[in-house]
Amino acid sequence: MKFKSFILALFLVVPFIVEAQKDIKKECVPTAMFSVAYSYQFPGADTKILYGNNSTIGAGFHYKTDRNWLWSLNGNYISGDNINASREDILGIILDNNGELITGDGIYGSYAMFERGVNIQAKVGKVFSVLAPNPNCGFFVNAGLGYLTNRVRIEFSSHASPPPNLADDYRYGYDRMRGGFAYSGEVGYLYMSNSRILNFSLSFEFTQAHTKSLREWDFNLMGPDLKKYVDRYYGIRAVIYIPTYKRMPAEYYYY
Repeated sequence: MKFKSFILALFLVVPFIVEAQKDIKKECVPTAMFSVAYSYQFPGADTKILYGNNSTIGAGFHYKTDRNWLWSLNGNYISGDNINASREDILGIILDNNGELITGDGIYGSYAMFERGVNIQAKVGKVFSVLAPNPNCGFFVNAGLGYLTNRVRIEFSSHASPPPNLADDYRYGYDRMRGGFAYSGEVGYLYMSNSRILNFSLSFEFTQAHTKSLREWDFNLMGPDLKKYVDRYYGIRAVIYIPTYKRMPAEYYYY
């Protein structure tokens, strides 16, 4: 009975071991991969009215099949220090006649505004083994669906306290936070080295989101923001991958 169980286990396990030990130099190797990514993005549509260029950092999980289909789940944090909208557009109702902001200490405050956001995408794509050192890399295209948010973050210098108008939950009435369904497209080149040491991609990415305000009240409007927005980003994206496939054993051993 034990022998039969061993044979059955061997029958089930061996195919996976053989597949995992395909030679990446000659065959398409299925593999799960983890990644870290950086993008530099340019805004378009309604986004550029409020924000300038930004950067994103992110992480992802990917699975490349033995037919070079690429399935991915990515999460990206948006961070930018370029705000195109004026201080009056964002904080107009609480600025004094000189366009200055008085802090909770009763003095003119030093503050800065930033863009912050999150973009989560599930993607599917295809790798075409063209101009590639092995069948697992080459030019690729993919498309994604997900969810995107962005908002204005207001930060005060360490020696200044926020004015009462921007304290606690009141600040949500000025941060212009909006979010909604997003889709993306990407074209680039994926490189997977024969030694498994160097694996990366460079690509051009387009993301568009159909968003609305996520806040119940906008103090500058003195009411809810009911407008619909189109948030658009164009970016150059670099990704480093960590694959999990097993390397082929050496053909010759020397003692």
